[in-house]
Amino acid sequence: MTEDSQRNFRSVYYEKMGFRGVEEKKSLEILLKDDPLDIEKLCTFSQRFPLPSMYRALVWKVLLGILPPHHESHAQVMMYHKDQYCDVLHALKVIRFVGEATPQVEVFLRMCQLESGKLPRSPSFPLPKALEQYLNLEDSRLLNHLKSCSAVSKLPYDLWFKRCFAGCLPESSLQRVWDKVVSGSCKILVFVAVEILLTFKLKLMALNSAEKITKFLANIPRDSSDAIVSKAIDLWHKHCGTPVHSA
Repeated sequence: MTEDSQRNFRSVYYEKMGFRGVEEKKSLEILLKDDPLDIEKLCTFSQRFPLPSMYRALVWKVLLGILPPHHESHAQVMMYHKDQYCDVLHALKVIRFVGEATPQVEVFLRMCQLESGKLPRSPSFPLPKALEQYLNLEDSRLLNHLKSCSAVSKLPYDLWFKRCFAGCLPESSLQRVWDKVVSGSCKILVFVAVEILLTFKLKLMALNSAEKITKFLANIPRDSSDAIVSKAIDLWHKHCGTPVHSA
């Protein structure tokens, strides 16, 4: 039996015994010992499995290009990034795009926009159309209700897609969504939005105006967040398939 097939067998065994995360953590630790790190394998792992919290920051930094694949360069590169962070933040304050009262989420967004040359960012997003497409497949009646209330164009797209649900979902749930975004699958955001609408279908069907619907969705109950994210990931796999982990 090859090493990969042995690992796959152990994964199935651990999952049946209720210890799913044990083998996943070991597999990630093996990947993180590579020097240089294999970006493609880390992306595949992040899309297929939740990242253990103790390794999440490191994996995100590598996948986002903040840290290079070579371990020996990490400390020096992080020092450069700290200086860069201070310079960009100072620049945003000078041009008055942010101030002391600016929410941290917006500060980070503006910093990203400034560095990518998109300040201010274009308001056009391709994701709302995809949201309609998948919601129609899952529950056309709910979509028709939103359309009849003229609510489709007024859904909180900025909160969902510009901020990637920061300020909408609690951190524990948000991290699982961002695992997929950081590893290159922004489409997960669409399925989180779809699942939010499906989860609160009864509430939304009882509301008869775009204003009431938008107000509710901007402040959804947070005690349902973990279930929403889990179901959204299932929807994502259902419509987009499951990446094969090659490690």
